[in-house]
Amino acid sequence: MIHRHAQQAVLRALARQAAVALIGPRQVGKTTLARAVAEQLDALYLDLESAADRAKLADARLFLSEYENRLVVLDEIHRAPGLFAELRGLIDAGRRRGNRTGRFLMLGSASMELLRQAGESLAGRTERVQLGPLDVHDVSADVAPTTQLWVRGGFPDSLMAASDENSFVFRDNLIHAYLERDVAEFTGRRIPAETLGRLWTMLAHSQGQVLNAAKLAASLGVSSPTVTTYIDLLAGLLLVRRLPPLHVNVRKRLVKSPKVYVRDSGIVHALLGIASYDALAGHPVAGASWEGFVIENLLARAPAGTKASFYGTRAGAEVDLVLELPGGRTWAIEVKLGLAPKVKRGFHHACEDIAPTSAFVVYAGSERYPLSANVEVIGLRELAAMVAAEG
Repeated sequence: MIHRHAQQAVLRALARQAAVALIGPRQVGKTTLARAVAEQLDALYLDLESAADRAKLADARLFLSEYENRLVVLDEIHRAPGLFAELRGLIDAGRRRGNRTGRFLMLGSASMELLRQAGESLAGRTERVQLGPLDVHDVSADVAPTTQLWVRGGFPDSLMAASDENSFVFRDNLIHAYLERDVAEFTGRRIPAETLGRLWTMLAHSQGQVLNAAKLAASLGVSSPTVTTYIDLLAGLLLVRRLPPLHVNVRKRLVKSPKVYVRDSGIVHALLGIASYDALAGHPVAGASWEGFVIENLLARAPAGTKASFYGTRAGAEVDLVLELPGGRTWAIEVKLGLAPKVKRGFHHACEDIAPTSAFVVYAGSERYPLSANVEVIGLRELAAMVAAEG
């Protein structure tokens, strides 16, 4: 098993709070991680997809009361929606007896439903930990080179597939599972799978571009509010990221709409029919795909409280990623695909506007060197480690 750095985040959350919700896209490794935590803490593991385990909870309060001093892992908890009210009673009873932390680890494919139920029934009693696809610090270069992680994305079965073809088939099947079954199941809404699939593909084609809902709506033959609703849905399922613009007090016309990224690079490539590095290297989306890949890897390692945005003006000043770190430092990060990166004048103008503490250019190499007096070129793995160290 590949060790996930999120495992430590789950353990820390369980030490702080009575219930922890582990959320993330389907097939991202939540169950594997939960089983590892259960083994480490000698927890009771219940899979609520199993009729036998659901039957144990026919009288949930009676059954779970016997495990007050052990962690209970509840996988696929959305299969038992009535359970949340019982958990609230058990948590409150335990608190009165001094047992305040580490009672329940909840997870399920329907992350949106899990968050809604937990928010309504377990307010003040739960903490959430997000598990995304594998990143460069989950996967050493010996296990999978950075290029393979970029091409195949971070879903474990995709990354570790025996061939590029098998990896592509896994991702294609995952996309169809979301469109044909999961969206309706997780949201309780009837959404045309073909329309949502076309939108998802259009977002992949326009990876990292400023959102233009009206243009997307015209192409799809729907209204702008409908496009916004569908993007909200994909963002809620942790499949799409909206990166907001940074607003600073400068006398310039700023870009005010978010940029939109399909979060997993392997999903980007599957949506566009790109099955290998050879096919990706010459594709127009390669640079934007690398940009999104870098941003996701950095944000996966960013400490709690980090604010992420981009900076852009109508005159062309732009920074791909601005990180406002908890310690008060601000990093300006430009992303370039290639081994001899150069930055345009707009990046320097943007740095003059936002006055970052540090400025970096992330590239496809691994050496670190100064590009100018105030800008360093750095590899992704090293910068990701630096971001993590800020916590």
